[in-house]
Amino acid sequence: MKAISYNLLAWAILPFMDTIAKYLSSDLSFFQITWARYFFTVFFALPFMFFFFRKNLTWTTQPKLQILRGLTLFIANVLFFYSISIISMAKALTLAFVAPLITTALSPIILGEKVGFRRWSAVLVGFVGSLIVIRPGFIEFNLASIAALGTGFFYGIYLIITRKLHTSDSPLLTLLLTGVVGLVFGSFMVPVVWINPTFNQWSLLAIMGIFACLGHFFLILSLKYADASKLAPFGYFEIFTNVTLGYYFFRDFPDGYTFLGLFIIICSGLYIFIRERSLKSST
Repeated sequence: MKAISYNLLAWAILPFMDTIAKYLSSDLSFFQITWARYFFTVFFALPFMFFFFRKNLTWTTQPKLQILRGLTLFIANVLFFYSISIISMAKALTLAFVAPLITTALSPIILGEKVGFRRWSAVLVGFVGSLIVIRPGFIEFNLASIAALGTGFFYGIYLIITRKLHTSDSPLLTLLLTGVVGLVFGSFMVPVVWINPTFNQWSLLAIMGIFACLGHFFLILSLKYADASKLAPFGYFEIFTNVTLGYYFFRDFPDGYTFLGLFIIICSGLYIFIRERSLKSST
C-alpha cells in the first residue's frame, strides 16, 4: 500500500510543475523554463542526496547509457513545455501518453524483445486514439500537437533505457545524473533565449524545481516498496491533477474527443501492460 500511495502522490505533485511552466511561458522562453527546471532540481536534490543518501551515490557502471537517458528526457521536457505553452496541459499530456506504445513498438529493435500480434494491435489502436485527439483535417493541426507526440516518442525511448539501467545503477544515482545531464545540455543553449526573470519569476522557477524534486523523490520511495512494472498503470492518475489544475488556472477543459482519445490511449497502454505481465508470469 505504501508503494501505491507514494506513487499516486508523485503523480499528483508533478502537474504543479507543469502548471507553473505554462504560466511562465507567456513571458519566458519554454527553453529557459526547462533549463530552470533542471537547474533547481539539481540545486535542491544534490545537497539532499549528499547528506542523507551518500552511500547510494556510487559511480555508474554505464555512463553512456546514463547520458543518453538524461538527453532523451531533456528533449522530452523541452517538447512538452513548448506544447503546453500553446495548447492545454490535458491535451499535451494525453498525446504524451503514447510513450508506453512507443516503448512497445521500439523494444524489438532496441531490446530485441518479441512483440506479438495482440500488442502490435494495441499500439495501432493507441495511435488511432492520438489521431482522435488531434483530428487532422478537422481542426488546426499545429506544431504544439506534434511536439506533444514527440514528448511521448522520446519518453518512450527514455523508458527503454531505464529498463536497461534498472539492474545496474541505483535509482537515486540515476535521478541525479539525469538532472545533471539535462542541466549541462540546457546550459549550452539557454543564453540564446535568455530573458532576465523578475524576482517573482525566479521564485516560481525555484518552486517548480521543488515540485520536480518532491515528485521524483516520491517516485523513488514508491520503487523501494514495489517494482516499476507493478506501478506503471498508476501513472495515468496524473491526468486527474492535470485537468483540475488546467481548468482552475487557465479555464482549459478537454472536449469530448480528447476524453475519447485519452480513454483509447489508456486502454491500449493498460492492455500492453497486462499482456506483458501475463507473458512474464508464464515464462
